[in-house]
Amino acid sequence: MNKEKLLFAFKKTTSPVAYCALSTKFGTRNEEEKYNGLAHLTEHMLFKGTEHKKSIEINSILEKVGGELNAFTTKERIVLYSTVLKQDIKKAISLLFEIAFSSKFPTDELKKEKTVVYDEIITYLDSPSEQIYDTFESKLFAGSKLGLPILGDKKTIEPITSAVLRDNLKKHFTPGNMSFTIAGDFDAQDIAAEVERELRVWRPDDALKVVTASESFGGAVFAKAADEKISAAQALAAGKKFNETVEKKLRQVHCIIGCSAYSVYEKDKKMPLSLLTNILGGPASNSRLNLSLREKNALVYTVEANYILYQDTGAFSIYFGCDKPFFKKCITLIKKELERAVKEKISPRALAAAKKQLIGQLLIGNDNAESQCLTMGKSLLVSGKIRPLEETVRQINAVTPEQIQSVAKEVLKWSRMSMLVFE
Repeated sequence: MNKEKLLFAFKKTTSPVAYCALSTKFGTRNEEEKYNGLAHLTEHMLFKGTEHKKSIEINSILEKVGGELNAFTTKERIVLYSTVLKQDIKKAISLLFEIAFSSKFPTDELKKEKTVVYDEIITYLDSPSEQIYDTFESKLFAGSKLGLPILGDKKTIEPITSAVLRDNLKKHFTPGNMSFTIAGDFDAQDIAAEVERELRVWRPDDALKVVTASESFGGAVFAKAADEKISAAQALAAGKKFNETVEKKLRQVHCIIGCSAYSVYEKDKKMPLSLLTNILGGPASNSRLNLSLREKNALVYTVEANYILYQDTGAFSIYFGCDKPFFKKCITLIKKELERAVKEKISPRALAAAKKQLIGQLLIGNDNAESQCLTMGKSLLVSGKIRPLEETVRQINAVTPEQIQSVAKEVLKWSRMSMLVFE
């Protein structure tokens, strides 16, 4: 029998605080539609009891030493992660492996946790600025599981049983479908040996595959699955076109304009589009959309552009909220900025400034060991590699004005844009 390999990566730090994360390729897109919300419910229920520990013990093990245990769910993965002092890292490793491989999903705990999730859904529905993103993707990717909401709804969560949860844990929480990452002040070989020892406790027939940045350019540890090999044209064609207004009796109008975009595997196009997205509506106050809609015309408080990458497609979007009398003016200005990106090649000077800004945001945002730990986990699941930050910086610096305009012509044409309005 071939051993399944758990991908492992380690980042050396000098901090007394250590971080570890167990990432699993199981998200909303892996659910049966009748059980929409299963991945998110699984995330909640992983803290509710194992073969050897009850819920209260799981939640207190790390808290007793000042640490934290947390988790989140996306459309493509579940991530369990913890923060502890470095002397307590063994407790964190042991706990993450135990809840991932031996959770029991007690029926009484499941009943209570469903009520918690229902409350979370109600809270979410009361926030139009959050809900509009999921509604937009549900329409953009209609007919695909990418269009399903992460939280699910009551009618799809109610029939989920403990047996369903256990079956999905057994199916998806396997070493070959997971990565484990650590950032801390440890010896690399010692900490890898500790992770391997813990893996043997729960999966004695499987193995640890240590991945380091130095070997990452030798090729991916595993080949991409056949369904992950998708062309740029296929990724762009994945989205549906729509224009819809939803009456919600809101004081403000909330709007998303967007379209499908390149996948995470489109290496020659995703960086130019990421850079262009930041130019248009990144977090800085000098983004084109912020200057146009807020600074010059005082039409909005918030306007932002986003580019989300999935394994077979992506989603580009522009979000804003404004008073109703300003809505049409906002649309006109957004259209103008998109047309400008398509028709006008960015100047070398402006592009150099944009690169410097994005690199600064990247380096500052990455000056955090927890962020590095989570990023490594995602990178291993996506490509089986650790991509050094220097390589990402090199890719940003290599983007040309011609590439920026080329992706704008392919992705940002107004004829491709869909629109969702909450009012």
